[in-house]
Amino acid sequence: MIKFEKKNYLYKIYTFLPIIVLFISVLNEFDFNYLDIDYFSFNFPFILIFYFALKEYNKFDYLLVFIAGLINDTVVGLPLGLSSFSYILVCTFASYLRNITIRPHLIKDWFYFLFVISFINSINYIVLFLFFSYELDIMYYVINNLFTFLFYVPLSLLLNYYLKAIND
Repeated sequence: MIKFEKKNYLYKIYTFLPIIVLFISVLNEFDFNYLDIDYFSFNFPFILIFYFALKEYNKFDYLLVFIAGLINDTVVGLPLGLSSFSYILVCTFASYLRNITIRPHLIKDWFYFLFVISFINSINYIVLFLFFSYELDIMYYVINNLFTFLFYVPLSLLLNYYLKAIND
């Protein structure tokens, strides 16, 4: 396990790593089209935002999450504010779960995460299809939900190691 001195500049950068990774992920907007894998996508920012909002990580500011959503809208070409609204909804749902939970449990959090991403993706689909007349493939949203849901547990276990390294 990595141990840092609390006053080291490397430790300060390491504490802001989730926000840095969030901004890199919304700027990069990676996909697997080059590998010729049809219908494979997952929403890494949703996982990152839900996890750190659920753990109440103090360096994970909601204003920075909102700005990351604006950057995502600009990079992807969505109407400005849609991703920000989605990201803030993820933060809100995660904060609600954190406040009502007495004993956290990964599996319960995981299924609650499925509800949250399904709800938010359905709102995104409705807004884009009805109000902005985007031609959308519903299968893309279903596959995105599935893979985002499946990747939550391995990524949350990995992020637990990160939080342990920060707190020790």
